[in-house]
Amino acid sequence: MITVSNLGLEFSGAKLFSGVDLKFVPGNCYGIIGANGAGKSTFLKLLAGEIEPSAGSIEIAKGLRMSVLKQDQFAFDDFSVSDTVIMGNARLYEIIGEKERLYEKAAFTDEDGLLLADLEGEFAKMGGWDADTWVAGLLRGLGLRDIDPSQPMRMLKGSEKVKVLLAQALFGNPDIMLLDEPTNNLDIQSIAWLEDFLIDYPGTVIVVSHDRHFLNNVCTHIVDIDYTQIKMYVGNYEFWYESSQLMQKIRREQNKKTDEKIKELQGFVARFSANKSKSKQATSRKKLIEKLSYEELPDSMRRYPFVGFKADRELGKDVLAVTNICKTVDGVKVLDGVTFTVGRTDKIAFVGENEAASTTLFKIITGALEPDEGSYKWGVSASYSYFPKDNAEFFDGNDMTILQWLKQYSKDDTDTYLRGFLGKMLFSGDDVFKQVKVLSGGERVRCMLSRMMMFGSNVLLLDQPTNHLDLESITAVNNGLADFKGVVLFASHDHQIIQTTANRIIEFLPGGGMADERMTYDEYIELRKGQEAKE
Repeated sequence: MITVSNLGLEFSGAKLFSGVDLKFVPGNCYGIIGANGAGKSTFLKLLAGEIEPSAGSIEIAKGLRMSVLKQDQFAFDDFSVSDTVIMGNARLYEIIGEKERLYEKAAFTDEDGLLLADLEGEFAKMGGWDADTWVAGLLRGLGLRDIDPSQPMRMLKGSEKVKVLLAQALFGNPDIMLLDEPTNNLDIQSIAWLEDFLIDYPGTVIVVSHDRHFLNNVCTHIVDIDYTQIKMYVGNYEFWYESSQLMQKIRREQNKKTDEKIKELQGFVARFSANKSKSKQATSRKKLIEKLSYEELPDSMRRYPFVGFKADRELGKDVLAVTNICKTVDGVKVLDGVTFTVGRTDKIAFVGENEAASTTLFKIITGALEPDEGSYKWGVSASYSYFPKDNAEFFDGNDMTILQWLKQYSKDDTDTYLRGFLGKMLFSGDDVFKQVKVLSGGERVRCMLSRMMMFGSNVLLLDQPTNHLDLESITAVNNGLADFKGVVLFASHDHQIIQTTANRIIEFLPGGGMADERMTYDEYIELRKGQEAKE
């Protein structure tokens, strides 16, 4: 158990949070949420003992082993993959080293023999004989089947190193796991494997993630950092979000009778409690939710940007035809004979491990890049706006203010209109006079989305639009794309956006080919599982 009592933290006199009282118990998974800069990763560092609080205390029951997902990809370059994973249990790794040193001694004493016997006993008790099997299973589950565990970490790509560090955090069944963005760089199958691993995990998991689907699947509780307060709520992210929206609605409608409010809330709780899930944790979560009173439901004052797209004209029958496009990038063929047509009702998600394929395709069909072979043709009624993965050219070295920058793209260039629009995108007051060259990643994304909304296009092209965004902005983007009446072509890591927006999935396969299916994302995942099982 972890007990947090009256915790407070200040940086340079500024209060990050204060008066925090929480308990984290085994068998639960806690999702930490909050706006960018709220202190999610900092809170994990406090729990890990990496930084000291300004006030209060954090007590961890004696004898418990804690693992932390490391962020430095280069820290283990001089070690093998296997050793790096086993280091997740520092004591076991120490025992292995001591055993090897003793066995290699030329002059072996009686004292050495006694020490070795003790080490062997402790080694066996900690499951040391199964260490290599654990390592192999973790690497396989995280999609590193072809990695030789004996090779040095420096030989791996960055995305592979991240997976090894996650395997390190999971190794040896620690009592407590602190995971900061564990789904980064994971493919569909690896995320599904990690979800299953955490669902069955008997210890305490505390995780920061922007992946709402992941939070929904694994979390029994949500820990919300909002306005210097940290509060814990029963349920997954979806329950937290919907109940917080409901509570805000009720606060706005104070003229309603109390019993009517209670009845509405009770109906809401009952609906969530009836949800079915394969998760063991979800079963216990349902029991907790059933016991909730309406006073215990979350209420958040967090603000959501408005993301909404409206087409100036309707699409005709022909939207886009892509014919036999091939492209090699840096000696690697990322697109090989890619052919498809886009209909006026299509919302296509481009998925696959090779992100370069979708980025390259978007650059080609927007005219920024020439294909090696093949062609594409836009329909006469189609007008598109494009959200590139790399937006640096729009901001770097640009001395314009946000107001001046957006004015370039707006049909109505009055300050009154633009300031009102920017206010809905959470740029209020003097924020509009910030120079765009100093904006954060999330602020740049909100500017690029604002730019897209100005065009009135009937086709939206988006390459990883949720990078750098907090959960509130991701939710707003999700709603905007799902509600849009035109065509959407997009690439994203966000499972929920793909599931709720796309009606067609195109997966770029190794070697540059593609699979094309008209179905939801979850249906496609099941299809792929069935195909892999047959193979």
